[in-house]
Amino acid sequence: MSLTVRLLGLAFASADTLIEIDAQGVVAFAMGAGAVGGQDAGALWTGKPFADIFHEGASALATIRKTGSGVRTEAIAVLVKAGPDRVRRASIRAFALPQLAPALSCAMSYEGPAFQAADLEAAPLVDADTFMADAARVLETDPAISLAFVDVRGLGDLSGDVSARMNRRIEATLQSTSVSGSAAAQLTQERFAILRAADDGRDIAAEIIEAARAEGLTLAAQSFESPVPQGSDKLCILRAMRFAIEGCLKDDGLANPQIAFSDSLNRTLRDAETFRNVVKTREFQVHYQPIVQLSSRAVHHFEALARFGSNGGPAGAIRMAEELDLIESFDLAVAEKVLKRMRQPGAGLLKMAINVSGSSLGDDAYVENLLRMTAGAPEERRRLIVEVTETSALADIEAADRRLAGLRETGIKVCIDDFGAGAASFDYLRKLSVDAVKIDGAIVKDVETDERSTTMLRSIVELCRSMKLETIAEMIETDGVANTLKGLGVDYGQGWLFGKAEAEPRTQLATFSPLRRRGTVEAWG
Repeated sequence: MSLTVRLLGLAFASADTLIEIDAQGVVAFAMGAGAVGGQDAGALWTGKPFADIFHEGASALATIRKTGSGVRTEAIAVLVKAGPDRVRRASIRAFALPQLAPALSCAMSYEGPAFQAADLEAAPLVDADTFMADAARVLETDPAISLAFVDVRGLGDLSGDVSARMNRRIEATLQSTSVSGSAAAQLTQERFAILRAADDGRDIAAEIIEAARAEGLTLAAQSFESPVPQGSDKLCILRAMRFAIEGCLKDDGLANPQIAFSDSLNRTLRDAETFRNVVKTREFQVHYQPIVQLSSRAVHHFEALARFGSNGGPAGAIRMAEELDLIESFDLAVAEKVLKRMRQPGAGLLKMAINVSGSSLGDDAYVENLLRMTAGAPEERRRLIVEVTETSALADIEAADRRLAGLRETGIKVCIDDFGAGAASFDYLRKLSVDAVKIDGAIVKDVETDERSTTMLRSIVELCRSMKLETIAEMIETDGVANTLKGLGVDYGQGWLFGKAEAEPRTQLATFSPLRRRGTVEAWG
């Protein structure tokens, strides 16, 4: 083969170095720059096994060996040895010239300066949450991507140094093909996820198998890939990705994660559009569950709870709406319906609690709109309480406190909902200016039989009393629980003992106290 043809190959590749690999995987010819300035690639690499040029390079060789005649591969990210314990990032493209068969031409371009190989170990694969954060950033700049799952069977049987070395090889392989260098996660011991360019032709499973062979191991690997649709709602895509990843975490044996992802994506897109329409047309109902004063069993106020036709409670839809940034419009739509009910003739002095997601407190819009709805009606504001739910954590708790303070200044009361259910509960109590705390039902329901629940409840009540906060206990289903809570000093109670949520607020309860006239509604404390 003449030097002219080889130079044409180099010109075609527009690369730093041209390498020719023979049928045995040995560098037969090299021309251009080595990994360190001043080095000559020919003198440095000719006669050496191609894989020895790279830091853990067997996987790169396995990929380019599959290059067909007249075919040029996509860029493959590699780490080139740049001296003792140093590496340099590069990309290589293989091209099978018919005149050179069975040898291959390989063009290499360097990316950035050399660095210590030990630094590679400082960047292990991310967890699922970090992976999703990376995915959100990637979708903003590079929509033409695919979500791939990679299963490596037998990896869990390894131990010690062998397991550590194999995991490092897998990390390097996945990160080298991920779109951002970090968009690769380990979901379970043997399952991985990666975001890669949609047109990336690398066989990741084959590369991992080759890497295992380089360690003297025999592992089976399989990859499943689903393209991420372009032009779709990015938040819906992220939701679908999370569904697919959560499925992998729950079930190691999920046979076809790419099908699960595709189904999840389509379902999420449909559900999001349905939810938007329901909110826009107000085609949902609001039911009202009574909350009573435990000392008298008289109705104090009602919690407004959304209902979606025959599907009942909206827990799943709420979680979806929070993740897709649709919840603020829903929270306001519920408030609109509740205020309309409060203004009906005969409503008297009905007091209502409405829920607001932490996501809705992420900016000023919710508070501004709620105050606009109640402008000119200070008495309505005094009959409202806003329950801050912990289903979606507050991103900026100080800013949220300022917004809630704006509500309280107008007479609207604020309550922390489901206190004790999540890790953020005490942070909310410490940093939010509120009037009341609603104690999570999981603590309440076992108060008669579980000493820890009783101790926790007593502590919460004492803490709230010291902070001059009222307490509400939910999920009360028996007189025994109600009486125990009353004895512990809990102010108000909610649960099926006093009434389920109904389409119309009902102040006459079956468990009314003979000391109180039916229909009595207590004033705010």
